Amino acid sequence: MATENPQSVLQAYARALEQARADDAYGLLSEDARRSLSVEAFRRLVKDDPEAAREFGHSLARPTRVTFATATIKGPSGQELLLVLENRAWRVDISTLEMYTQDTPRHAIAGFVRAVENKRYDIVLRYVPDAHRDGLDEQKLREAWEGEERTELEQVILALKRALSSATIEETGDRATLPYGSARLLLVRERGQWKLENF
Repeated sequence: MATENPQSVLQAYARALEQARADDAYGLLSEDARRSLSVEAFRRLVKDDPEAAREFGHSLARPTRVTFATATIKGPSGQELLLVLENRAWRVDISTLEMYTQDTPRHAIAGFVRAVENKRYDIVLRYVPDAHRDGLDEQKLREAWEGEERTELEQVILALKRALSSATIEETGDRATLPYGSARLLLVRERGQWKLENF
């Protein structure tokens, strides 16, 4: 399936995810992505968490910025997607497969936001630094964030989404900061994975 530009391939990929058409989405991946992940494994990704796949596809449907020099598309929630030009057709790169990646501060924040919005507290725990994990589990997060802290959390998530689309993340070694609203989000890198220090 050849496409003429990064925006059209992203729209096709987003529609396929929204409609749970795993094979069609897989066909838009780059050769490197397909070497790294079999079609069966990709189908399981979509099947195991269809709500997250639909939400991810929906969030990609309206890209706000395209940089043709690198074919990077930045979505409205701040997620960045890399496309590669192969045989005169744009393809989605392997980095787009992971909906909850932590390889960069921006990806970690976007993944955290997505996990909170999808109420995937098991995944939210991945974003908690080791020093703050003691005594914390899915049930405690659910009780707090769906109970008395719900309104405050919704405001934080909204502010983070707004900041991700435009704010600059300052990164120094294994620490990073993102200004959002009147606050600053602190991140720390542990064993190559970025985590949120003060959400």
